[in-house]
Amino acid sequence: MIKENQRLLNIILVLVDVLVVVTSLACSFWLRFHTTLFGPIGGHLSLQSYLLFLVFAVIPTYLILYFAFGLYKPRRTYKNIFSEATQIIKVNIVAFLVLVSILFIINQPNFSRIMLFLLALISTFFGIIERFVVRSFLKRIRINNRNLKHILIVGDNELAYSFAEKIQNNPYLGFSVNGFLGRSEHIGMKISGSEVIGSFKDLDDVLDKNNFDRVVLAIPLKYYYKINELVESCERVGIKAEIIPDYIRYFPAQPSVDMIEDIPIINIRYVPLDDEFNKFLKYSSDYVISIIAIIITSPIMILTAIAIKLTSRGPIIFKQERIGHNGKPFMMYKFRSMRVQDPSEEKSEWTTKDDPRKTLVGNFIRRTSIDELPQFFNVLKGDMSVVGPRPERPYFVEQFKKDVPKYMVKHQVRPGITGWAQIHGCRGDTSIKKRIEYDIEYVENWHMGLDLAIMIKTALKKNPNAY
Repeated sequence: MIKENQRLLNIILVLVDVLVVVTSLACSFWLRFHTTLFGPIGGHLSLQSYLLFLVFAVIPTYLILYFAFGLYKPRRTYKNIFSEATQIIKVNIVAFLVLVSILFIINQPNFSRIMLFLLALISTFFGIIERFVVRSFLKRIRINNRNLKHILIVGDNELAYSFAEKIQNNPYLGFSVNGFLGRSEHIGMKISGSEVIGSFKDLDDVLDKNNFDRVVLAIPLKYYYKINELVESCERVGIKAEIIPDYIRYFPAQPSVDMIEDIPIINIRYVPLDDEFNKFLKYSSDYVISIIAIIITSPIMILTAIAIKLTSRGPIIFKQERIGHNGKPFMMYKFRSMRVQDPSEEKSEWTTKDDPRKTLVGNFIRRTSIDELPQFFNVLKGDMSVVGPRPERPYFVEQFKKDVPKYMVKHQVRPGITGWAQIHGCRGDTSIKKRIEYDIEYVENWHMGLDLAIMIKTALKKNPNAY
């Protein structure tokens, strides 16, 4: 029944996606050829030509990419729309490139590339809204105990209890634990609202008498010799067995699985920016945002440079070695806000609230973060990102990596001008351990929506620790 519901849902999603693409093309056609927002209208191909291209190229391309990017897989475990939105953005970027390539191959120079660009933008916007509405609806009906998947948990240890508790505390997932199999002495015992209905040896009989959608094996390592037998019992009745490894307690973060030939390799830390497409999105957005930021803030930077030069001796730009992506050092740029000092002092001293080393202009530009503006040039060079963990000096990195657990994890992505820790007030002389917790959370949960939210909050929020 669940499989039939999923199949019906996928059919509905395909039809709605087609409607979104058709509507997006109609909007882009109207914007390009019935308004002058994107240049003179002039002559163009007939509507019939665009409709033929829609039917034989646009719709098939989008549907193939939606399947390829996993947008028709069940999404019960998604807490928010951002992960799916990222995939929709990827689809539209690739679709634009594919459709332009098709036009080049069929030698059709008169087809409006501007219209295809508008199609990608509008389809992205409508697609994200569509998926948000669909997923919100599905979450709502699952919370109301409809469209549920029924689970049998094989195990009655702490791992099994923890899994059942998470299912119970997150009804939006649409799962229902219908029973446990455990030790004989625990039969009849209630766990997180569900009962131990049998022992391990009763699995065949329990599966024959009940209809479960999933069987989750959550057994201790000492019983792993039984896994093959348990899996065979599940497959005998056509149910896929799923395993929660007992050694997951040793994982420091959410894992992912790679395959080398036919051997699975578990990566104990999932880093979204290891994905090449995510890297491309991040680098592209960094490059565009940096150019725009430099252009917009150039008057402020010019005035700041003049003020520094007129009020204190020394260079306008202060360069300092920091540790960046993969632990590689680079020179980070800032407007000089302090008097020129001995290099040994720069390496090992924190800036404090009433630091006597600050100049008059320096005090102002540090409080307003104007001193950070030259770092947009670091972003253009590829040393930094607009958003990411803040880079630290080598002296402190050597200290922190010995004293602070997981400190070096932050270096798995490029450092940023602002970051998840900074918008939570972890800037300046604040807790390093708390800062690293936020940095690791960012590294493991990156998506474009998170970067956008951090940039907006950075612009709107005044940080009391900025000194």
